[in-house]
Amino acid sequence: MIKDKIKIVYPNLFDNELLNEFEELGLLKRFHQNDIIIDIDENINGIPILLSGAIKIMREDFDHGELLLYFLERGNTCSLTIDCCLENKQSKIRAVAETDGELVMLPSVKMDEWLAKYKSWRKFILNSYNNRLDEMLETIDNIAFNTMSDRLKKYLLDIASINKSKFINKTHQEIAYELNTSRVVISRLLKALEINGFLILNRNEIRIAEF
Repeated sequence: MIKDKIKIVYPNLFDNELLNEFEELGLLKRFHQNDIIIDIDENINGIPILLSGAIKIMREDFDHGELLLYFLERGNTCSLTIDCCLENKQSKIRAVAETDGELVMLPSVKMDEWLAKYKSWRKFILNSYNNRLDEMLETIDNIAFNTMSDRLKKYLLDIASINKSKFINKTHQEIAYELNTSRVVISRLLKALEINGFLILNRNEIRIAEF
């Protein structure tokens, strides 16, 4: 069952022998929106591969606020989690379900063995690192060079894309928390974006006009 689900997401990538190991050792896990999948300072015992849904990866700052780093979507894994597995370190991120979904958790104790044994696993891990590095660089550029208004627009478009809907059901406070700013700032910027025609503010709902 597990290997069939992974083959749908990744056709022709993994060796049959490796897929059989996934089937034997993997654990299917369903999650719901806002579930904490991995928490900060948690010991990492498994490597998640996302089969459906979306997960947001958050980083805690020195003042115990949080910043959204990137989203994981179908077929992704978290390279920061892989790094913790390889180095036997505690998690430095919080993974929170953005939507309902399903993942398979693979045992971290098999990481070194699979890296040495399976070319397809090495390719998967390296591609995952490269993809997450690109996303991290994009996040850094976004914070360093873009205004908060630009960051907010990108965030809203990302959420709309993930949910495949122009309607966003998040409070101003939730958005502020994920962008590590204040609710007052977000409310002011949302109003400005509405005036510019980018979105429409409804009660407890934001509609992206340009999506």
